[in-house]
Amino acid sequence: MSLISPGWLALLLPLLALIAAYAVVQRRRTRYAVRFTNLDLLDKVAPHRPGRRRHIPAAAFCAALALLVVGFARPTTEVQVPRERATIVIAFDVSVSMEATDIAPNRFEAAREAALAFVDQLPERFNAGLVPFSGSATVAVAPTTDRAALRTAIEWLSTGQGTAIGDAVIAARGAIRALDARAETEPPPAHIVLLSDGSSTTGRSVEEAAREAAAEQIPVSTIAYGTDEGTITLDTGDTVPVPADGPALEGLAEATGGDFHEAATGEELQAVYEDIGSSVGYRTEEREIWAWFVAAGLIAALAAAATSLLWFSRLP
Repeated sequence: MSLISPGWLALLLPLLALIAAYAVVQRRRTRYAVRFTNLDLLDKVAPHRPGRRRHIPAAAFCAALALLVVGFARPTTEVQVPRERATIVIAFDVSVSMEATDIAPNRFEAAREAALAFVDQLPERFNAGLVPFSGSATVAVAPTTDRAALRTAIEWLSTGQGTAIGDAVIAARGAIRALDARAETEPPPAHIVLLSDGSSTTGRSVEEAAREAAAEQIPVSTIAYGTDEGTITLDTGDTVPVPADGPALEGLAEATGGDFHEAATGEELQAVYEDIGSSVGYRTEEREIWAWFVAAGLIAALAAAATSLLWFSRLP
């Protein structure tokens, strides 16, 4: 929490002086009572007092003043607000290497389940698209708020030969630019999330794609998925190692202002998606919350009045 007009807090100094004066007065009253040595007579002639309850109205009254002073200082807090026209494109590696079983049941199935969960957690107004890529990249679903269409497309994904990471970034960038009639002159806030387990083997270079995305201020967050022990079995029966290539994906993220992540299990991938969703699905705004403090101050003032009337038949 921060304050827009902290100078108003100076009013707390008189309040502290008032509290100190109250404490002094109470101590004097106690001393006067002790000077009256005939305690039996004092008990008969003095009215019954509510004991420590007598401090409650005063405490509530001081709390009300303190809350009102803080309200005058215009406190603010950070809140997350869904981005207007916000767009995210999931670039999903469907190369054959995603069939490696180093992640149960295999990389492809675990990644697909994590992507489906990610789609479900996006804000309703958030546009989301899908670009699967292997030897080439295509826009399977243009950015839309239709979650059913996106889920269906993810569920129908299948693997193929090759890994065209550069083409995937270019295709995702094109889908963002075609979001609506305003996209060319007023680009939407957009983000590309690219998941892959290997290096680019075909298509346009990753460096060229990164330059184009960076020029349009479209960050690409990358996820290196898999372990160094991953292998696949070819139709010939040969076993080929397919370790995850983190450095190449990390370079793409750095060049575009995105984040780089590594995931070696389905649970880790889900956690990465959740982290990305919370950072790109919302923007952080400072909002004034002075009304909360004023309302709390009024409630405290009412409490002071109510307890004082109940116990002393007068207002504080």
